[in-house]
Parts: sequence; C-alpha cells; structure tokens
Amino acid sequence: MAESIRIITTGGTFDKLYDPITGELTFRESQLPAILAQSRCSVDVKLEGPLAIDSLYMNDDQRREVAKLCLSSPQRMVVVVHGTDTMVETAKVVLSERGADDGHVIVFTGAMVPFSLQGSDAVFNLGCAQTAVQLLGPGVYICMSGRIFEADKVRKDRSRGVFIDIQS
Repeated sequence: MAESIRIITTGGTFDKLYDPITGELTFRESQLPAILAQSRCSVDVKLEGPLAIDSLYMNDDQRREVAKLCLSSPQRMVVVVHGTDTMVETAKVVLSERGADDGHVIVFTGAMVPFSLQGSDAVFNLGCAQTAVQLLGPGVYICMSGRIFEADKVRKDRSRGVFIDIQS
C-alpha cells in the first residue's frame, strides 16, 4: 500500500473565501477537501488544520507549532499549505528544528490567488507539492509555480509575485 501524505493547512490566501457582505477575503473552512475531490487525488491524505490565519499575522509560537506538527507527523511525507508572504520564514523554523537524522520530507506550498477565485494557482501548486513530497529526499522545501526550492535558498520576489532562488 502506498504511503499517506499529511497535509497541514495554516490558512493563507489559498483558503480565503470572498465575503459578499463585507467585500473582504475571509476564512470559513478549508478548501482542501474540495480541491482534492476536484483533482481526483488518489493518494491517501490525512488533513490537519491547526490554524486559519493570514501568514502576515503569524507569530513565532505559531511557527514553532507548525514545526512541531511537521516533525512529529506519523506520515513521513508532509505538505504544508501556508500563506506566501511568510512561508519562507516558517519553513526556516521547521528546518532549524529538524534533527540531522529526521526522515520527513516537508514541502510548503500556497497560492497567490485564492482557490475560491477565478485564475487561482492553488490546485496547480497543491498538485505539484503532492508530487514533489513523494519524489524528494528528506528535507524542507518550498514548491510554488512548478518549481521546487530548498527552504533556506529561496525568497519571495514581491515585485513580481514569484519565488526565486537565492544563495545561502
């Protein structure tokens, strides 16, 4: 039997819904079940949603909680759905708390446009992350827009809305 993938959702743009009363993007429930059904995902997935927060408001304690969830996961393969604004910071916390002998493969992903809006990149990014987590070796990675980056060698280029390689 194939291994399960744990998907930990923390909120972020990926899971936001348009509220027609207030005109704001808000959190209600995770969009992951709908995305997995729509994409006809055949991999066994264990969903965990400890947070529904815009990553700009995430604090250090919450980042450590994400790290704890990743590193204590009974599943070796972990995908973290996270807001793109501070995804790199949280991934670096996970990387710093990860032991040298830890066998987890942890892939962060998110979306620039919410799943609930036309033109979203959420489904593509989640699919890429689910494939990446099955193919990569142990470590912490970011998977966005069809590219995979090591967690400590990437940054978000806010002027272009893409993730780019950096030298560590």
